Amino acid sequence: MPKKSTFPGSDAPIVVRNARLDEAEAISEFTNRIYRAHNTVGYQAGMIRGQITRFPEGQFVVEQQGRIIGYCATFCISGKMALKPHTWVGITGNGFASRHDPEGDWLYGMEVCVDPEFRGYRLGQRLYNERKKLCTELRLNGIVIAGRLPSLHRRIKEVESVEAFVQGVQERRFRDPVLYFQLRNGFQFQGVLENYDPSDRESLGHAAHLIWRNPDVPQDELEPRPSHTPRTQDVVRVASVQYEQRRVSSFDEFVSMVEYFVDVAADYKADFVVLPELFSLQLLSMEDNELTPREAIEALTKYTPRLEKALRDMAIRFNVNLIGGSHPTRMPNGRVENICYVCLRDGTVHVQPKIHPTPNEVYWWNIEGGDDLRVIDTDCGPIGVLICYDSEFPELGRYLVDQGANIIFVPFCTDERQSYLRVRYCCQARAVENQCYVVLSGNVGNLPRVANMDIQYAQSCILTPCDFPFARDGIAADSTPNVETVIFADLRITSLREARSSGTVRNLKDRRHELYRTQWRAAPGT
Repeated sequence: MPKKSTFPGSDAPIVVRNARLDEAEAISEFTNRIYRAHNTVGYQAGMIRGQITRFPEGQFVVEQQGRIIGYCATFCISGKMALKPHTWVGITGNGFASRHDPEGDWLYGMEVCVDPEFRGYRLGQRLYNERKKLCTELRLNGIVIAGRLPSLHRRIKEVESVEAFVQGVQERRFRDPVLYFQLRNGFQFQGVLENYDPSDRESLGHAAHLIWRNPDVPQDELEPRPSHTPRTQDVVRVASVQYEQRRVSSFDEFVSMVEYFVDVAADYKADFVVLPELFSLQLLSMEDNELTPREAIEALTKYTPRLEKALRDMAIRFNVNLIGGSHPTRMPNGRVENICYVCLRDGTVHVQPKIHPTPNEVYWWNIEGGDDLRVIDTDCGPIGVLICYDSEFPELGRYLVDQGANIIFVPFCTDERQSYLRVRYCCQARAVENQCYVVLSGNVGNLPRVANMDIQYAQSCILTPCDFPFARDGIAADSTPNVETVIFADLRITSLREARSSGTVRNLKDRRHELYRTQWRAAPGT
């Protein structure tokens, strides 16, 4: 339960609680505001989402009157990694907490920041107390942190080494508020982490390697403890609809066709139902006159409100999470983007734009790419969506998995086999390199009078990593090419965790963060 106390001089309580995924943008804005004073940047919202989705019980905020005034981020990690020399980028997975190990025996404290306006009221102490409490509850060996040394740059000429500076702080000859606070909290100095964070100019890039040992865990007789994995549904049933494009006479007829397949999937107790990219272009077959490509897309965007409402209604009535393919949508700024409407069975609707429109989409339909790619939290765990061509860019799949996605859904629309295989092979690569599941759903059939949608080729499938816990050949389910059908597969989330922590290969765990990384440079807040 959240802990409340009255803030001095105000009747509004201070609340220390776990951070929520829907607060990622607000927390990002807060950290950037705090770090701006140190001439550096805070966390992007995608990083915050990665921290929360991986280890929700380990992220905390301090809140007053709805305003975030403190943030604390942690993750679990093995002592073999945390207790040896490391860098901030390497240990935190570039801020996404992608090194989080559910079987890790130490808690790593990657961040504590407090609003300067509220300093002096022990908010940092409250966050450190929450860390210690969490460490004790999980029966971890202790907490590892890399403490900043903000006074080092002023004292370095007076001492022979960074170690000498730390010794001076321990002996009270020098004053460093951060290190002193951490020592006073029972942390023991282990050594200096050189070049831990080169952007920290006050600390000259270095950090103090500190540990706090859990007094409830005997260090010489460690007891087995239960795994602290996210509390999400283990077996997730997914259904991919290979949908046939055919002429319709009304919007209601179109909706009834889509509803039929959602109903079928619901009868098989599917948690997710996936529709293909641009499946709504079927609506253009109602037009009496053949439209130019630009006219066709303009006509299609007018159906957006009705389509979104229909998809949301299906998700609620049939109790499924519906990945609504994609639909050309006129945005408030006048751009036309290819949007996937993800309608969850609790009634919430998320939108995911296609980041990379194909050359044909740009040329024929004047579709522009979106700039926001984020994980979506569902009752079956975090997921992501890559629309067709986006799956051919490995950075995007990695960005979603860094945010915590276990399943990536790929609605696609391809006209012939070569185009389809580009998507298929790239999706298989995304499954292997990110150790995640990838679900494809495509169109079949023909729409002769719809420009750039004449013919279709698809073989929808559900792909897995290639390792022992998964299906042979990395294919959980496959469809017959160019036949309207629905395919199903039960996907085990624990199998992903096993592969990521102890598989034959460990692509996520073995990344060389100190050598390379992907930096998202989209609009602020993403």
